[in-house]
Amino acid sequence: MKLDRLMWGILLLFIGGVLLLENFNIIDFYWRSVWSFWPIFLIIAGVNILFNKNNSQTGSIISIAVLVVALSFLFYKGQQVPERGNWWGHQFKKDVDINLNDNDNNDDNDHDNDSDTAFNQLKLSEPFVEADNAKKTVLNISGGGISFNLDGETPELINADITKKHGNFSLKKVLTDSATVLTFKMDDKKGKWNFGDGGNDVNFKLNKAANWDVIMKLGAGEANFDFKDYKVRTFRFDGGAAALDITFGDLLPITDVVVKSGVADVKIKVPTNSGCRIKTKTGLSAKDFDGFIKLSDGVYETANYKASTKKIFINLDGGLSNFEVSRY
Repeated sequence: MKLDRLMWGILLLFIGGVLLLENFNIIDFYWRSVWSFWPIFLIIAGVNILFNKNNSQTGSIISIAVLVVALSFLFYKGQQVPERGNWWGHQFKKDVDINLNDNDNNDDNDHDNDSDTAFNQLKLSEPFVEADNAKKTVLNISGGGISFNLDGETPELINADITKKHGNFSLKKVLTDSATVLTFKMDDKKGKWNFGDGGNDVNFKLNKAANWDVIMKLGAGEANFDFKDYKVRTFRFDGGAAALDITFGDLLPITDVVVKSGVADVKIKVPTNSGCRIKTKTGLSAKDFDGFIKLSDGVYETANYKASTKKIFINLDGGLSNFEVSRY
């Protein structure tokens, strides 16, 4: 048997075994606790390349041993309850000094206040303009190592309350003929890969009168958005190692949801009175679509899909992810 097939077999046995033990309530496994250790798989690939140039038996044994040790470590870490609000598992220190910089705003809403010892509180916002509300509002979000949360509504168009350890954040608005385009961005050129010193938290407040298109590009992090009371026409996510918990409402006749991920834990909730269709291209991903009927490979629908006047279309594309879609 070829080594690569054997290693894939061991990996699939591991994932299947964890899911089975979890389904029978033998263990509680938190996939979110292991996503931040994804570089382990790069190490495994590197060992495989180094020790198996000539397909030697000794090299194969070393590669398999490294894989088994790595999976054992992930199995142990996965049973530890993840820290809420910090993707990288570090707690905020209770005795940290908090520097308030709410008034350090410039004309472009750009902020740069890197501190090695404190978490800084920043606020960004854009006003709501009634004349622009006839257009759709596009919210572009990008960054890495960030925990995003939707924290209620605002009379302004958008508010962003940021608790940050590193990085520069900006919120900019551009008006086009058809849309109000908001771009929320984190730029951390000096320490974008240095996650050991803590993460960043962003709490959004959105205006309920706007028609939203939300587009996220997230290197690694998590997002918890309850859009139940918001008019979200489109939600698109493109990311690597991420945890998503997204709830959609039924205020619009059509909602499009597209999720493309590498290693992710994705939970999506849709209302029962909306018809929903799911299309998947998920590789080795786990799928749990409660209340859906499988029509063909990769295609699922709710029983009321054809009859419903309101529809939600979900496209899921993931490599090694956990996808859950449920109805409320």
